Amino acid sequence: MVSSLVFLLALTSFVGASPIAPRQSLSTTRNDIVDGACKEVTVIFARGTTEAGNVGSLAGPPFFNALVADLSNAEVAVQGVDYPADVIGFLAGGSSAGASTMAGHVKTIKSSCPTTKIVLSGYSQGAQVTHKAAALLSTAEAAMVSSIVLFGDPNEGDAFPGTLNNHVKTFCNVGDLICLGQAIILTPHLTYSLNAGEAAEFVVSNL
Repeated sequence: MVSSLVFLLALTSFVGASPIAPRQSLSTTRNDIVDGACKEVTVIFARGTTEAGNVGSLAGPPFFNALVADLSNAEVAVQGVDYPADVIGFLAGGSSAGASTMAGHVKTIKSSCPTTKIVLSGYSQGAQVTHKAAALLSTAEAAMVSSIVLFGDPNEGDAFPGTLNNHVKTFCNVGDLICLGQAIILTPHLTYSLNAGEAAEFVVSNL
């Protein structure tokens, strides 16, 4: 109960924090797959707890911008995961509904954009959702996933199924207590925009 209270109080700074990001698209909602876009790379991203839209602002948009800088707008599609992203979901180990939605996007992409390279990605609770979603994928769906990129992962170190574990990059800052399994948000959990470039390079290296 105490740790939950600390988490709730910390959300005040979490929601109000300003991301350190390039001066590019900072939209908190992305629906490229829902809108029918097929591109060389498709990022399916789950935002952190209480973040706005379906991709948030702290980790997602800076990562997408860095990936576009390495490739181009013509080659990168982004689909956010619509899920509650509430504190209850975080404390439960990540939203099961969010995981189902993320896995559903992979299924849709397999049918509508069969040649795209999929990147599963999430920040904070979104990383939990990514772990759960990966476990729902069929072998054929998992084969389309070229990279998994996680920021501030509460489940850091947990293995992904099958060969997916060979394509994972996790960013957990020193002092980020969320990565240590504690429900406390400190500054190190809010600065993953600084890892956007390295995250993009990892994705490109796996294409």
